[in-house]
Order: sequence, then structure tokens, then C-alpha cells
Amino acid sequence: MSKLIQGYEVVIGFETHAQLSTQSKIFSRSPTAFGAEPNTQASPVDLALPGTLPVMNQGAVERAIRFGLAIGAHVAPRSIFARKNYFYPDLPKGYQISQFEIPVVQGGSVEFFPGEEKKSVRLVRAHLEEDAGKSLHEDFIGQSGIDLNRAGTPLLEIVTEPDMRSSDEAVAYAKELHKIVTWIGICDGNMQEGSFRCDANVSVRKPGGPPGTRREIKNLNSFKFMKEAIDFEIRWQIEQIEDGLAIQQATVLFDPDTGETRAMRTKEDAADYRYFPDPDLPPLVIAPEWVERVRSEMPELPRLMAARFVADYGLPEYDATTLTQSKAMAAYFEEAAKASGQAKLASNWIMGELSRRLNAQDMAIDDAPVKAATLATLLKRIADGTVSNNAARQVFEALWSGEGSEVDALIEAKGLKQMNDSGALEGIVDEVIANNAANVEQIRAGKDKAFNALVGQAMKASKGKANPQQVGEMLRKKLGI
Repeated sequence: MSKLIQGYEVVIGFETHAQLSTQSKIFSRSPTAFGAEPNTQASPVDLALPGTLPVMNQGAVERAIRFGLAIGAHVAPRSIFARKNYFYPDLPKGYQISQFEIPVVQGGSVEFFPGEEKKSVRLVRAHLEEDAGKSLHEDFIGQSGIDLNRAGTPLLEIVTEPDMRSSDEAVAYAKELHKIVTWIGICDGNMQEGSFRCDANVSVRKPGGPPGTRREIKNLNSFKFMKEAIDFEIRWQIEQIEDGLAIQQATVLFDPDTGETRAMRTKEDAADYRYFPDPDLPPLVIAPEWVERVRSEMPELPRLMAARFVADYGLPEYDATTLTQSKAMAAYFEEAAKASGQAKLASNWIMGELSRRLNAQDMAIDDAPVKAATLATLLKRIADGTVSNNAARQVFEALWSGEGSEVDALIEAKGLKQMNDSGALEGIVDEVIANNAANVEQIRAGKDKAFNALVGQAMKASKGKANPQQVGEMLRKKLGI
């Protein structure tokens, strides 16, 4: 059952625009490079000059096929382009070429972990369309400028069922979708440049009640703002309803400075756009042979790689899914796991110590100072008892900071090798028992905290070089517990 917020169930659906990684636009040969001077990448087709006709970009279609295969969807053998009519200054034709009744990709699903449990979101469709231009306001006083460089840029709009029930689920879905489109190479995923833009449809309702009125939060360009925007919108809608006010269907924007959403315009329905088939474009026909060729060229998909990690390395499904969040992380794990023979230990360190430092420094795993082969050596030293976990963290810190590059040399230089002399360790344990009679009595009375205190005393006496497990076993034996 969904988690309730102040007695309300949250319902969230997503529409995501992924800019396809073609070199030219969807219906013209104009380039799609980001950052060019305004209106330098707009051809007569993009400007909708009289007498121009659109020509389909084969590369855009192929990327749509690739996405359909990645999510287990139906790739339509025949789909139709339509005109979506609306009037806006940055849309020179007065309509956008999109797909409506018969999209190229139909159905499919995306699985992810918002927490420890797996969640699946159903997709309605993914359709090809062209982007509009961009209105520029900040550089002009009392007027706006129009940049048509983006006009005609190929997009894949990916639409979900309203299957998400919290901002955490929504963000986890968006991250998983981002992973998929970048993994299969159809989108660079750059949210700051607008290559991956998400719109969240949010509504609330009483459990078992009729659907709530949704409001669409447009153009969420970071996962952080996505969560903040959805959380604010949920609170706002609940407050409105509790105050006896009706929610009006609307398109809203999120202001990161105030942390609030604000209405931009009333939300249109499909009928408002007066869709009809585009007379300048024939139906898009995709032969089965084309689909099979694309399938044969697909990389190992994240979900299949995760399943292999579970089967081959004995990892929990959660670990395997986390480690396949990018190709680079998956490759790092496989190298470390194979070289060390310690797959679970490698998973723990990559998901823990390594990821913590990468996140803190906003660093890609490819740029990590500690390479997979070096981590593998450190893991082997943990596994064979040369160093404790605590000492290994000290070695990792030295490797990360550039204090040294060789694991064994750092262990030796820092005197971090674990004490393996059972005779010396036995003397330390005997001394600790003799000096802590009160703790010994408490241990025999069944108090675990007293036992942990004795282990700590032994570790302190050995200057952290003793193996804690060995210390514990020796204490239990000597105390007869």
C-alpha cells in the first residue's frame, strides 16, 4: 500500500524529453551543437519558410528503436507523424511535428530501487518530435529575443503511467531513465544544457477516492530541484484542499530561489492542440530486419548486467543495480572483483568509501585517484588478514590524497599490518582480563557492552594492530563464554 502524506495518496506521472544524439536535426541538415550564436543553426526548414519540406532523420528513428528495445516495449512497424497546433513566438510554423495516435514506441517499463525494494513504472509511449526554439528575456529590456537554434532538434518524449507515489520514487525513476538513455547512447543526458528535461504531473487524493486534479511542473533540470518541486507541490495541493479550495489544472514552474512552484498557464488537453496527420510526412515504416539489426548492435543493458552480477558474483540485487548505474562504475567493479576475488567486499567499498568521496568532490569514477586494480590489492590485504578494515581505510585515504601509490608500501610505512603473533596477542588479552575484573564479572552476568569494552581495551593495547575477530575469539575462550 502507498505511503500516505497527511492522509492523502500522492499520484505522479512523468513526461521526459530526451534530446537524441544525432549530429543534425530531425527534419533538416542543420547541426544540433549546443552553445552556438543565436540563429546560426536554423535552416529554411527550421524557419518554416514557404516551399520547404521536412525529411526524416534516419538516425533519430534508430535511436527510438534502441530505446524501445531497452525497455521491453513494442516498436511499431508503422507510426504516424501529426501536427500539434499551438501559437508561440519561438514556434515559427505555428505547429510542432510530433506523434499522437500511433507513436513509434508503445508500452514497456522501467525498474529501479527507490529504497531496498524494487519498483516498476509502466510506460505509455515514447514518440519522436521536434523541439521548439527558445525565447530570450534576460538580455533585453522591455522586449524578448527569439533563438531558433533548437527549433527542429530531435526529441524522444517518454510518457509514464501515473505509477509513482512519492518524490523519492519520482527521482529514482528519473535517475534510472537517465541511466538508460545515456547507457545506450541515444542522449548525452546533460540536464544543464536541456538535453534531458522532465515534467512531473502531480496530484493528490484521498485513498480510494476519485483521481485528483493534476498540475504539471515543467522543465525540471536537476534531480535536487525535482524532489524539492514535487514535495512543495504536494504540500501546496493538500493545503488548498484542506482549506476547501479546488485545484485548477495548470502548468507550473519551480523557482529554486524560493523553493516554490507558481502557475504559468492553464493546462491544455489533447483536444486543444487540434492534432491531425502531417500531410508532408508519410507514415514511418520500420521493417523487422531493421529492428533485429539494431537489437544485434545493442550493448549489454543495465538490467541484464545487474542480473549477471547477481548470478556470477553472488551479489544482492540492490548492490548489482547500484553498481550498474553507469558503464564506468560497472567496469570498475568487475575489474576490482576479478582481480581481488572478493566481489562482495569490492561492492561494499565501491558503494561506500569510493562513492562517498566521489560525491563529496563531484568527481566521475573515471577520474578517481584510486584505480580498480589498486583497490583490488587493498581488498586482498583485508581478506588475507594483513590489515583490518580500519587500517584499510587509512591506506585508502593515503592513496586518495596521493601520499603513495603502492598498497603494500603504505601498509609497511604506516605500520598498519595486523598483529598475527598469537603469543603476543595472548599476553595482551591476559593483561586486559587481569586489569578489568569488574568488566569480567559483568560479562559473566551476560552484559554484551562489557565484552565490547574489553575488546576495545585489547585493540587499544595493540595500537589497533590486533585482529578484532581474533581478539574476541580469544577472550571468549579464556572467559569460558
